[in-house]
Amino acid sequence: MGFLSDTQNDNGNGNCAAGGFMSLVRRKQVDSDRAKTSSSHHHLAKALTIPHLIAIGVGSTIGAGVYILVGTVAREHSGPALTFSFLIAGIAAALSAFCYAELASRCPSAGSAYHYSYICVGEGVAWLIGWALILEYTIGGSAVARGISPNLALLFGGADSLPMFLARHTIPGIDVVVDPCAAILVFVVTGLLCVGIKESTFVQGIVTAANICAMIFVIVAGGYLGFKTGWPGYQLQSGYFPFGADGMLAGASTVFFSYIGFDSVASTAEEVKNPQRDLPMGIGLALSICCALYMLVSAVIVGLVPYFAMDPDTPISSAFASHGCNWAAYIVTIGACTALCSTLMGSILPQPRILMAMARDGLLPSFFSEVNKKTQVPLKSTIVTGILAALLAFFMDVEALSGMVSVGTLLAFTMVAISVLILRYIPPDVVPIPSSLQEAIDSVSSKYRSTTSLVDSDADDADAKAVTSENPVPVLVSKETTLEDPLLDKVAVQLNYFTNEENRRTIAGWAITCTCIGVLILTSAASSRTLISTYRYSICGVGGVLLLSGLISLTWIDQDDARHSFGHTGGFICPFVPLLPIASVLINVYLLINLGGDTWMRVSVWLAIGALVYALYGRNHSSLQNVIYVPAAHVDEIYDSISRPHP
Repeated sequence: MGFLSDTQNDNGNGNCAAGGFMSLVRRKQVDSDRAKTSSSHHHLAKALTIPHLIAIGVGSTIGAGVYILVGTVAREHSGPALTFSFLIAGIAAALSAFCYAELASRCPSAGSAYHYSYICVGEGVAWLIGWALILEYTIGGSAVARGISPNLALLFGGADSLPMFLARHTIPGIDVVVDPCAAILVFVVTGLLCVGIKESTFVQGIVTAANICAMIFVIVAGGYLGFKTGWPGYQLQSGYFPFGADGMLAGASTVFFSYIGFDSVASTAEEVKNPQRDLPMGIGLALSICCALYMLVSAVIVGLVPYFAMDPDTPISSAFASHGCNWAAYIVTIGACTALCSTLMGSILPQPRILMAMARDGLLPSFFSEVNKKTQVPLKSTIVTGILAALLAFFMDVEALSGMVSVGTLLAFTMVAISVLILRYIPPDVVPIPSSLQEAIDSVSSKYRSTTSLVDSDADDADAKAVTSENPVPVLVSKETTLEDPLLDKVAVQLNYFTNEENRRTIAGWAITCTCIGVLILTSAASSRTLISTYRYSICGVGGVLLLSGLISLTWIDQDDARHSFGHTGGFICPFVPLLPIASVLINVYLLINLGGDTWMRVSVWLAIGALVYALYGRNHSSLQNVIYVPAAHVDEIYDSISRPHP
């Protein structure tokens, strides 16, 4: 027979409904050195260090939005407290960054949130995350590209000053505005990415440095003007919080999206020389630099001009112009152009690696998994991504679809935080092994036939623990001690129940589920404006109770000992678990629910298409279609038996 009764053969046969459900929850193994050595695909170049990662993170995060966002948010939400809004949003983004840092160092392979979800949650959720990220990066790159040509036109003197072959044109009859400049820029970036990761990152670093120099100019020159004029924006009767704390928090929820982009660093994990050290530092330093620049720019601009007098379209340029520095608009526009170019590179860079990771796992055709031997990049995936993004940028005004970008990002942030909880409390205890190793599995299992099977041994241990847990003798007291107090006896039995490994995993699983349900109920009710107040508060109370119950349960029980050896050890460890990941889930789900009905209708269509593609192709071609799941404790023994001669 196979690897005794503990193995599970996932071959897709048997009951159709059961097989379909099992395919959704099957999980893959963390890429180990042995797995990488035995894999047939070519690997990406190990060329990135901390400076490269900072360039990718900062360049992907700081877009042209900050040059506009400060005016809109200050006028409508925060007022002079805009700096605090950026700080709060930065702290909220840091919660997700902590989760990304741990998973990226433990599982340093291409795929980012898709890869982590596949390892910790299951194939079905991983597919939806990967499918949503494809939408995010494609639309995001196209939207950024279409925003570059208007800024370039400003540098040349006006909207009609670009050369004919770069200017926008309206196609008669169908009322479609084409943007040749956007398409050309996408093709240029695609060609640069095809050359190599180190070369493209070097160029992105130069462009990002130019953008940072423009922001430093705003901070220094604006600070000089502010001290010279007495900071008129802060000398208001309405005070520092004209919209109150609610306005400041509303502003924070708006500017939170200006921190999206640091996750691009995680997508390059397979190309980092020392991922356990460099990935957490790259993510943390990139986010810290972005937060510092955002806060300093906002502090200067809201101090130069009263918040109610800001130009919502060009707040920074108009702030300098109000003090007689019209020439500063050119520097600000250059900064906006460089920011958009850097963000465009950061949007297209992760997409081919997501496609490659999904193709390696069999969920997409193998065409996307091919890595060029010379440049060591996923060349075909990069070209396909560039062509698709260029077509969208050329023909479509994707501004109306920009909200869909946020859905993919927030879904990824949410699943990464949940994956950290799963990794800490209920990490996978079985590992998929190819069915081609059946002989090695049988060889190892034969060692246990004389006594009992591996699973029977584990079951006997579990039964023995169960007997111990039912023993009325308390855990913390010796057998000779007699307790006559029934309350102490009950507490001791409960403590023993929590220390039983099988019971602990069961409780942890239900606690994580309870927490997620509570978050969904709480945020949905809190965001609803149509419910009667009584019902709304009651539903919020139910969600809050579920959330707190899950949090308290996870805080009470121990984390799994297997977390110390899960994946690649020696990297960053996320602090304050379970509080930090749960807070991240709460923030991201709240923002997801508040994106609007129209956005969710469009995303639902895309996700429905993805579910159909998975059902027709991905499920049947998955690399986990014919694997045998064996206990993780016996994997090394099985692989070692391959090289050992049989007696």
